[in-house]
Amino acid sequence: MTTQKIGPGVFVAVAGASGVGKDALIAESRRHAGPDVSLPRRHITRAPGPGENHLPRSAREFRIASEAGHFAIEWNAHGLRYGIPVEIDDDIRGGRSVVVNVSRAVLGELAARYEHLVVVRVTVSEAVRASRLRTRGREDADDIARRLRRPDPARDYAVDAEIRNDGTIAEGAAALLRVIRTTPGRTSGSAAVSASVYGSGAVPAR
Repeated sequence: MTTQKIGPGVFVAVAGASGVGKDALIAESRRHAGPDVSLPRRHITRAPGPGENHLPRSAREFRIASEAGHFAIEWNAHGLRYGIPVEIDDDIRGGRSVVVNVSRAVLGELAARYEHLVVVRVTVSEAVRASRLRTRGREDADDIARRLRRPDPARDYAVDAEIRNDGTIAEGAAALLRVIRTTPGRTSGSAAVSASVYGSGAVPAR
């Protein structure tokens, strides 16, 4: 673990339950983000398929990369392993904002590693979430039911902004980009910003 927090850039952690649309918002944001924003692809032990444009790795490939120090942050979830490339540390040292869909279970680790952490929670109604999980076609009905029942591993972790993603992808991505562009230098643990900063689609944390 890094002893001195990495800065001065910002790690924007996009968190939320499976099916709320985090990957879709990040993919749409990638089309409009400027050069000061990095949206790296995650390494996942999952075959290519519908949804996120990730870097597929076998369990052996992931383990080798992990042991070689190729990941800044990694975690296990839903029987898969996820890793964020260590190159993001250089982006943050260079003052860029790095935006990643992360497990809520690693928020504490991120806060310990990076000088400036902004946590964005994405939510939808349960009906919309269930529909999206079925539509994306990654899991069978039993796996979807388990995802819907999974408790929030960081339910009490303070967040900086919330995006209610019941609308279009364009609306949700615009809200995420507003968060990215108006939070330079915010430190982890800071108070939530006012809703007027973000406008429609993003609200302060409760």
